[in-house]
Amino acid sequence: MHSKYKINSVTRGHGLLEGFLAKKRSLMANKLLENAPKEKVLDIGCGSYPYFLLNTDFKEKIGIDYSLRKLSIKDLELKKLDVTKKRLPFKDNNFDAVTMLAVFEHLDKKMLPGVLEEIRRVLKKNGVLIITTPSPWVDKPLHHLANFGIISKEEIHEHKHNLNHKTIGQYLINAGFPKSKLKKGYFEVHMNMWFVSQK
Repeated sequence: MHSKYKINSVTRGHGLLEGFLAKKRSLMANKLLENAPKEKVLDIGCGSYPYFLLNTDFKEKIGIDYSLRKLSIKDLELKKLDVTKKRLPFKDNNFDAVTMLAVFEHLDKKMLPGVLEEIRRVLKKNGVLIITTPSPWVDKPLHHLANFGIISKEEIHEHKHNLNHKTIGQYLINAGFPKSKLKKGYFEVHMNMWFVSQK
């Protein structure tokens, strides 16, 4: 990790477990990407501090987030951008992988189809989209933890929904990701869900 920045500043606000949770998401994403070509990755919602991008082996790493601070980190391209407001500023068939780690739940449901279609557009053939998002049952416990400063209030109170595996899978299929190339599961004792969708 880039030593200039503190691990507890990976997200907006403050939470005692934010750094730990960012590490767990990053480890899961890298595990799911083990067999992907490691040429070019786009991390959507990379956070105010791009923890995942600093801890993955892709040759070219790009992160976008509307809350990005002004950072200059070697070998990373960072853009301040709200993905719900405009098209992704990348050409078609451009990335081997796109990641959305703890981001899906922050997007309004009416915005999800357009965002997912844009992700599919910028992915190369056989490129993969990785999503991690909290399981529906942990929504109330997360809000309680935020009230006690264990996780970030700013992040948790911005959640727009808590969709289940089946519903998120249907969003992905509706956006053009083949059902036959969709995989899903749980991690962190079922507190979080993961999805791998191949173009």
